[in-house]
Amino acid sequence: MRFLLVGAGLSGAVIGRQLAEAGHAVSVIDSRDHVAGNCHTERCAETGVMVHVYGPHIFHTDDAQVWDYVNAHATFRPYRHRVMTTAQDAVYSLPVNLLTINQFYGRTFRPDAARAFIAEQADTTIAHPANFEEQALRFVGPDLYAAFFKGYTEKQWGCAPTELPAEILKRLPVRFNYDDNYFFHKFQGMPEDGYTAMVASILDHPGIELHLGRPYDAALGAEHDHVFWSGPLDGWFDYRLGRLGYRTLDFERFEAEGDYQGCAVMNFGDAAVPQTRVTEHKHFAPWETHERSVCYRETSRAAGEGDIPYYPIRLVNEKAMLARYVELAQAETGVTFVGRLGTYRYIDMDVTIREALDTAQATLRAVASGEAPAPFSRPPL
Repeated sequence: MRFLLVGAGLSGAVIGRQLAEAGHAVSVIDSRDHVAGNCHTERCAETGVMVHVYGPHIFHTDDAQVWDYVNAHATFRPYRHRVMTTAQDAVYSLPVNLLTINQFYGRTFRPDAARAFIAEQADTTIAHPANFEEQALRFVGPDLYAAFFKGYTEKQWGCAPTELPAEILKRLPVRFNYDDNYFFHKFQGMPEDGYTAMVASILDHPGIELHLGRPYDAALGAEHDHVFWSGPLDGWFDYRLGRLGYRTLDFERFEAEGDYQGCAVMNFGDAAVPQTRVTEHKHFAPWETHERSVCYRETSRAAGEGDIPYYPIRLVNEKAMLARYVELAQAETGVTFVGRLGTYRYIDMDVTIREALDTAQATLRAVASGEAPAPFSRPPL
């Protein structure tokens, strides 16, 4: 069979590679002039810094198979992601941990004492949090919520925290020890030569034809037996039901001498500060040394037509529209919707790869049995 992968990011690359290794003819196209999608990296010619062009991407997973897969296509170097935040004229460590608590309250709590103290601050009258704000108040109380969650969330999502679902804070946002490792996952690291080199390696197979700077059109799709679409779900249908809501990011890039902020990511929790964070890219490769630095000052806003969609909003109106688009998608033939945009979900890189591997396997099983591949490997509702 001839398969067309629309998008040369992680979904398209991994699915395409698996199908090509199974002996199928694969074409991968992308409207951009590079592979790797939003995890595209490139080395700055002036500073030598490896820059995450569309914002930082940190690889972390508990999936050993996915970890083995990426290590087969890149040399991963050890990296532990640590985030700082500037709030109320002071700098603190995130996630909120024992150091943050002691610094914020001017105390010297041990773990059990800190746990008891935060329990006293928590609003226990909220038995079943109905939104983000109630979830935060229930677990950390008003002071920590105001300093570290409220303003940042308002800027990131462009709405009041009371309008956001409680599940955004899926777990207790506090650690009662001095662990400031941002992620819990067993496997963490950064590809030594960047994500673009890793994705290029995945796509490097004689059964794959790669065409960059080429957008999708229906005539091209008709030349193939099946299409995998990693573009916006609503875009496949020419937005006939309206546009699904996204937040986009604006990056103000600047260079600095030496070390600008001493960490990879500095959040800004105060609502009065426009940016949500500043990223300093050389800290994503701590094994390298550079005299100059490349930084991004990052702000969030509602995505408009022509903007890069980053974060699906998935509030009430969007979920209703999504359900209608899913109905349309399930009635389609010859196409499978994959990835972050194709399923209108914010998913990490490891989950994207896992789902791509599973989608490829399901496709091969369907082809072998004479069935059509499913429109979704995982329905996005």
